[in-house]
Parts: sequence; structure tokens; C-alpha cells
Amino acid sequence: MIVFDLKCEHGHQFEAWFKSSSAYDEQLAAGHVTCPFCDSAKITKAPMAPNVATKGNQTVRGERLVEAEAKPDAADAVLSGTGDSKLGELAAEAQKVFSKLKEHVEENCDYVGDNFANEARKIHYGESEERGIYGESTKEETVELMEEGIEIMPLPGTPIRRSDA
Repeated sequence: MIVFDLKCEHGHQFEAWFKSSSAYDEQLAAGHVTCPFCDSAKITKAPMAPNVATKGNQTVRGERLVEAEAKPDAADAVLSGTGDSKLGELAAEAQKVFSKLKEHVEENCDYVGDNFANEARKIHYGESEERGIYGESTKEETVELMEEGIEIMPLPGTPIRRSDA
């Protein structure tokens, strides 16, 4: 699965999920990709910044990985079971969406296991058929794929099955 940040002719920005880059191109050409705010079909990709997963005590600042300041925030309150009820409701709703996303990926994409990084490269460089895949990769492999411009996305709520040996 691929997520794109998109923008309509009126400047509305939104996210959309596609099975592959070619699926996006086909749906766009057929007029099936429309702005959820104004229904415009004149859509372009908006610039995207990669979101690199880090350890809980680190953050990406510019191009450097640095230690994050230790300060509680609303997300910490939701995860620890404290905070207001609206945040708890939003967290529960997000978990439902993540579960549906994971289910959709598992039903519609090919599982490639530990071979994820290699297969993602083959698809990106046209050495393998373009299709949605999912599997495991190390943090290093994930960063390398992103640096190569290969569009990937970690599945939220998926346990880490492979160590960074």
C-alpha cells in the first residue's frame, strides 16, 4: 500500500491510499481521484516528507537524529490511560482505523516476509511486477528504502517481528 499527500486545484490538501503507484495513475486518469472537500478531479501530488520511525527517546530534527526532550504530552496521556475522554475516544477510533488498514493490506497485498526490502527494490526498479506487498524489514533497511525514494509505510499497530541484528 502507498499513501500519497495530494492537492486539488483549489489548494485543499489530503491523503489517499493506493495499492501501487500505477493504481494511483490509473484512478487519476479515470477521474476517480477527487478532492474530499470540493470534489475537484484536478489533483496533483503534494510534496511529502518521509516519516522515519525512531526509538521513543529520539526524534528527527532536520536531517539528524537527536534525543527528544522528556516532556509529557497529550499522546502520552492517552497511551498511559490518563487524559480527557475525547482523547481516549480519538485513540480508540484511530486503533479501529489501523486495524481496518492492516486487514485490508493483508487481504489485498502479497506477504513477502523478511524479503520485503529486496522485493520493494525489485518492484521500484521494474525487475518484478508492480503490486502491493507487505513484510518485515530492519530499521536500517527501512531508512535505506526511503533514502532511495522507494515509497513504503510501516503498518501501525503491527508488532516488530524481526530484530536489527
